[in-house]
Amino acid sequence: MEDKPRYSRVSDILDLAIFMSSKIQGVTINEIAERYNVSRRTAERMRDSLICIFPQIDEIETDDVQKHWGFTNYSISQLISFTPKELANIEQLQRRTTNTEMKDELGRTVEKIKSFNRKNINSIEKNIELIMQTEGYAVRQMPQYKISLEMLGIVREAVQFSKMATGVYHDKERLLEPLGMIYGEKIYLVAREKAKGDEVYTYLLHKFENLRLTDKTFDKGDFNLQEHTNKSFGVFQGEILDVKLSFSPELAQEASHYNFHPTQRGKLEEDGSYTVKFKASGSKEIIWHVFRWGAGCKILAPKSLQKDYKKYLQDCLNNI
Repeated sequence: MEDKPRYSRVSDILDLAIFMSSKIQGVTINEIAERYNVSRRTAERMRDSLICIFPQIDEIETDDVQKHWGFTNYSISQLISFTPKELANIEQLQRRTTNTEMKDELGRTVEKIKSFNRKNINSIEKNIELIMQTEGYAVRQMPQYKISLEMLGIVREAVQFSKMATGVYHDKERLLEPLGMIYGEKIYLVAREKAKGDEVYTYLLHKFENLRLTDKTFDKGDFNLQEHTNKSFGVFQGEILDVKLSFSPELAQEASHYNFHPTQRGKLEEDGSYTVKFKASGSKEIIWHVFRWGAGCKILAPKSLQKDYKKYLQDCLNNI
């Protein structure tokens, strides 16, 4: 691993202070080395330099075999400021969200952050306005569902503290073990349903009525949300398919920079086309995605997916 040029050291040390302060259990030397793309020895020197500036940094006891370093009983909030670009990024997110309550919440968040920078607020406002005027985003056709911040708070508390929740879904009262949320064009709840055993299901969050916490708890076991979502192409789980797609030479360059799935492996062929392979479930979502690429994208495998895609195209033609 090559170290960065020396001119970046001061900014890295200040960034490390913020990074370390943001972690309750502190950070390890490996985490420092990975974040700043430096050798372990340089990471140790960065930690030592920070300790010289902030003697409040000490080793923090954890269950981890690696040593963790962090701030003890000290805040560096007075050293932190927010740039116009950082605030503009949040305001761009506010523009893009279709959830009205989330939009309002993001607006209040920006107001709170600006209150930390009152001395320079006029300059900050002008710079934010300039940034916002030079950046826009394309109109996206997507559903707009009202999900209250109260409902999001209920799900987050249920997941964090392993509390069961109950609510009406498709006219049926359900007792759930919430395991996480997935954000896409819609917001999905990943949960087990007590009456159905240990299988994990995906629910549309906006379709719940009277969702509330119970006083019952549950055991998550070894469930990992990221591992669960990596099994599917989109949101919904099903049979794992060995997918192989081919893109025409005209689309090859664009496809080679596209993130299809965490398991993907791509290859530029001699004829200029591009082939990508990945393992995922969710045949309908794979088909919808292939359709967006047009005639320049072909399904090479599996045969079952080719068959389903042909049927999908024929059904589309029959509806014209």
